[in-house]
Amino acid sequence: MTEKQLIEGCRNGERLAQKELYETYSRKMMGVCLRYVSDRETARDLLQDGFVKVFTSMDSYSGLGSFEGWMRKIFVNCALEYLRKSDVLREAVDLDNTVELVHPDSSAISDMSAVELMKLVQELPAGFRTVFNLFAIEGYSHKEISEMMNITESTSRSQFTRAKQLLQRRIHELY
Repeated sequence: MTEKQLIEGCRNGERLAQKELYETYSRKMMGVCLRYVSDRETARDLLQDGFVKVFTSMDSYSGLGSFEGWMRKIFVNCALEYLRKSDVLREAVDLDNTVELVHPDSSAISDMSAVELMKLVQELPAGFRTVFNLFAIEGYSHKEISEMMNITESTSRSQFTRAKQLLQRRIHELY
């Protein structure tokens, strides 16, 4: 089936279309879930919740823009909803409390694979990882993140700065 046929089939509640949509996108969306939570079981729960929302919200997809991007947004929102309920940013720090950045050798970063780098991101504390993913990977502004996570812009900026510091320190230790 083409993407258009899959979407139409899912809108009509066709199980075969839903199954194919799941099989086509589940690996990518699991990757999105794993970027926000480090526990595989929780990521699987988010994956299931996300697909339920995709199937029940299919009529809201207008056909404008990327379908995969529309789905990704649903999965990110599912992850954020879970993280808000878990209150992952309760230990947020202000920029005043940050330490000086360690700058690893640029060749160390270029020697790393994407998988190794994502593993380091996954090891970040949940609040740092969430803001890092939203800002550096998803492309949201600190203002948007603050609204999504119900935190201040400065908290978003400090969480991102701390995430970068921890990543740089770990890269420096490893390479």
